[in-house]
Amino acid sequence: KQWYQRRVRGPQYTLSRFPMSGELFWRNGTPKKPGSVRRTNELMRKTRTRSDDEDKFAEFNNQTDDAWLDDSQTDLEFYLDPRETAGTGLSKLNIALEKRPSLLPRATKENTANNIYGSVGRPVQTQSAGTSSSSTQTSEVDHSKRHTVNREEKQKARFHELFKSDCPDIDAIKKAAWFGCPRQYRPLVWQILSGYLPPNKTRRADTLGRKRSEYWRFVAQYFKTRTDANFSSLYHQIHIDIPRTNPAVPLFQEQKVQDAFERVLYIWAYRNPGSGYVQGINDLVTPFYVVFLSQYIEGNVERADISQLADEILANTEADTYWCLCKLLESLHDNYTFAQPGIQMKVHDLRRLVNRIDKQLDEHLERNVVEYLQFSFRWMNNLLMREMPLSCTIRLWDTYFAEPNGFSHFHLYVCAKFLTRWSKLIKSLPDFQAVMLFLQSLPTSKWTDDEMSELASEAFQLKCLFPKAVTTVAGTT
Repeated sequence: KQWYQRRVRGPQYTLSRFPMSGELFWRNGTPKKPGSVRRTNELMRKTRTRSDDEDKFAEFNNQTDDAWLDDSQTDLEFYLDPRETAGTGLSKLNIALEKRPSLLPRATKENTANNIYGSVGRPVQTQSAGTSSSSTQTSEVDHSKRHTVNREEKQKARFHELFKSDCPDIDAIKKAAWFGCPRQYRPLVWQILSGYLPPNKTRRADTLGRKRSEYWRFVAQYFKTRTDANFSSLYHQIHIDIPRTNPAVPLFQEQKVQDAFERVLYIWAYRNPGSGYVQGINDLVTPFYVVFLSQYIEGNVERADISQLADEILANTEADTYWCLCKLLESLHDNYTFAQPGIQMKVHDLRRLVNRIDKQLDEHLERNVVEYLQFSFRWMNNLLMREMPLSCTIRLWDTYFAEPNGFSHFHLYVCAKFLTRWSKLIKSLPDFQAVMLFLQSLPTSKWTDDEMSELASEAFQLKCLFPKAVTTVAGTT
């Protein structure tokens, strides 16, 4: 109370006594009664110097840049386990947050230093001139980089221990993958968690050989039908969509890659006539292809020259991409059947959820006649792939593979947090045109894995709050 008067309200304000006799309200003989008036001259004698508590807080705030890992930790066991908290309400989540406050997501300083809205679209306080030197900013960036490197090394060590076993535990793989997979382990982790490969090491080689051969038998049997009258329109649609697939990535402009995408998409559509090919499925091929190709390429895969790679490597990458795409689309089947009822339900669920967590934002969109279907249809159809860099999508898919029903259910919570992340800015936009222009070109081009980790963490907390927010086509939750 004294600190509040001295620091917030100032010494000229004093607390007034409760308008009731102290003898009636408090016990007789109490030397100091709460609410009694303090002499103003006592407060005036207090000098307005910086307290030790403030100094300690400032030092802590300057030295704490990463809410995800603590240098003192030897592993990642303190992270929230999605399996333990999903569907159990907030009790375990609150206990975990009380024990480890660093679980609460917070943007790192290097991501928000040069942007008044920060790299995640949230307002941050700008520093006045002269409040920090360039050397201090440099040290903060270096500190964050060291944190990132340290985190990556710990993840590598964790996956190394997991895959030393001939039959690693699936739940342990999911728990580790939830926070992002190291590059060298990601292809294997995705193939196991998608159900394409068994976890048993002794069976993987036989499964790969059999499934790859089966895919190329499909190509030999079905791909020649693309010129038939019944399938020519299907092939034509795929053929014109492929060059539009993420045109900013040089890898996808390679003719060999485009030919591979055509075969993968055509074979899948031919073998799944109930849904068939829908625009947007072509985007879902790219993360698998990039991840599986990364086993054979060092550096940035998106700009790699594949002309030097053996045909066998490209053939195996294409086959693996096909089978993992099949597994993914099985979980999203309702999104691509006639009239796409799955997507329509998810858009409806998104509006209901946003209305619960940010009613003002929902009302602002309604006042400006902005329908959720106009901007979030693409989010559901393409799994946010066109709203962020491909590397961010790959990081987000690590969590989707680890999360139960990640692509079909957890994605809704991610979309809700993705939209409300821009809430303040959207609510400042005056009309329909301004809102739609912003939502169609969100400033995410410089996002990194840190933003994806924060987004996934916030979405998981939202899932704990509203575990039944997802409605299926059949009407159950």
